[in-house]
Amino acid sequence: MVTLSFTPNLLRHVQVSTVQLEGGNVHEVLERYFQINPQVRSYVLDDQGAVRKHVAIFLNQEMIRDRIRLSDAVSENDDIFIAQALSGG
Repeated sequence: MVTLSFTPNLLRHVQVSTVQLEGGNVHEVLERYFQINPQVRSYVLDDQGAVRKHVAIFLNQEMIRDRIRLSDAVSENDDIFIAQALSGG
């Protein structure tokens, strides 16, 4: 199973928790999570299903390559971490 976790600052907007899910790629894992917690979808994905510009998704501590289709393959015991990118000065 893949471990999916979120940055704690997302808790200001929506309830999230670390879970273990099955899936063959990032898209499948996220879709399973959105079935459990549909409110999170709009914070992570835009209207076309791509990763929002202010969101970063890491697979085993490396940013995913495919931010549009989320096709990066996952294996058992992988970790997906979702963070909000911060900007400003």
